[in-house]
Amino acid sequence: MANERLRATMATRGMTAETLAAAIGIDPKTVERWVNTGRVPYARLAVPAAEVLQEDAMFLWPNLHQGRSARALSPELVAIYGQRAEMAPAVWFSFFEQAEHAIDILVYAANQLHESVPGFNELLADKAANGCAVRIALGDPDSPNVAARGNEEKFGHGIESRCRLALMHYQPLIGTRNIEIRTHGTTLYNSIYRADDELLVNGHVWGVNAFGAPVWHLRRGKSATMVNTYRDSFDAVWEQANPVA
Repeated sequence: MANERLRATMATRGMTAETLAAAIGIDPKTVERWVNTGRVPYARLAVPAAEVLQEDAMFLWPNLHQGRSARALSPELVAIYGQRAEMAPAVWFSFFEQAEHAIDILVYAANQLHESVPGFNELLADKAANGCAVRIALGDPDSPNVAARGNEEKFGHGIESRCRLALMHYQPLIGTRNIEIRTHGTTLYNSIYRADDELLVNGHVWGVNAFGAPVWHLRRGKSATMVNTYRDSFDAVWEQANPVA
């Protein structure tokens, strides 16, 4: 299916496949495939192309940040992102926005949710108002495990401050019906984000900040082996976490 948005934008800017390709240093046939077949480019090409066209890359390619299909590997595995940083704010918003029954967040800080997703607190409050149970487990800034994680990350110094900042971000939601916030001091091997039967699992890699580590998008299927494993892990941490007054 042709990419009519890209075609129209190129026409408006007076650019052909040849001129756009020359501007970003690729073969014109690649641009022609983007236009005529709807092929989605890699982000490393889409972003400079969008800049040349003076347009937002997500407008030209709405599926740009959906991740690589991984259904052939496992029926539960929807997509894999090489780095959390590849995930656009719109991906995070749509992931949580689809939830009807349950939202779970298990992290140390994950301040990117408030810093890049517009109206994140309002989104959670709206979901809670409609009966969705929201559970948020944040890192205890005084936990030695949190401090250890900061020492292990490449740019991890100050993770305790990030945990305190996360608590400040969620402060307006404390006491909201159907929303519960707790702090935990566990060793966190993965950050877990749940929206009903779907999970985003951000792996933790020694010496690498979470934004540079992979993310698995899982959806509960008939077997649900992977999804249940991470959901059980969340529940285990939640049971020993301390409620925030």
